[in-house]
Amino acid sequence: MTAEIMNWTGYLVAAPRSDLAHLLNRPEVRRTGLYVLLGDDLQGSGRPLAYIGEADDVGNRLRQHARSQDQGGKDFWDRAIVLTSKDMNLTKAHARYLESRLIEVARMAGRARLDNSTAPPLPKLPEADVSDMEYFIEQARIVMPVLGVNIFRTPEAAVAVPNGEGTDGRRDSPIFTMSVKSEGIEARAREIDGEFTVLQGSGARSAWKGAESHAYRSLRVRLEQDGTIAPSVDGTNMVFTRDHVFASPSAAAAMIAGRAANGRKEWVDRSSGISYGEWETQGVD
Repeated sequence: MTAEIMNWTGYLVAAPRSDLAHLLNRPEVRRTGLYVLLGDDLQGSGRPLAYIGEADDVGNRLRQHARSQDQGGKDFWDRAIVLTSKDMNLTKAHARYLESRLIEVARMAGRARLDNSTAPPLPKLPEADVSDMEYFIEQARIVMPVLGVNIFRTPEAAVAVPNGEGTDGRRDSPIFTMSVKSEGIEARAREIDGEFTVLQGSGARSAWKGAESHAYRSLRVRLEQDGTIAPSVDGTNMVFTRDHVFASPSAAAAMIAGRAANGRKEWVDRSSGISYGEWETQGVD
């Protein structure tokens, strides 16, 4: 798969590991650029495992990573994404800058566990080049989800406009709240870029109270293990240490309540009194 944006010099090409030979025959991968390796995290974090790198000849580096682990390669990945420039103006310094910044962005997003042991320091670039590279990253983050790569997506800091409409015609999500009154718990969430996101500082029940066999219990365990949900300062309950995206409002509600819950009813916009489910279907006949 390939992806690009009109009037942007960047170019992306992605392929499964099983199609690596075909990918290596493409001229784009023989240039200076970035690459992202993606695979399953066998440590059970519930997130993909990723490695971000740069090279003067990306194809040669991918060949090295395709070797077995005991030969200096990487076994975990099953997909590669190559990011380069159509005008071939990326230099080694540019690539190192992009590598360092993308590692930083991926860590901030928290959507993947990184196989990179450290983030390389940012190389010194002229001010104009820094501006160009930041624009390059901005455009790459726009187009990567088209290829199914979401590890660089971070929640936007824009203020919600309850039931309003953005400049692109999309409704902005209000802040939804959910309470567990018996425990004195309150959580906040909103839909960001079509994804249901529980916001940092939201409370959660101190322990899972639902069925031990429920699928959401394992998700709760993973979130506690990776530090997304941690004990509150007073130790009475738990708290979200960062924003976290959930597959559904019900999955988010279960993490708050410590049991299965209907998120479409539990999450409510207090300013209007409507539930998430009611807000979601507004304007639908």
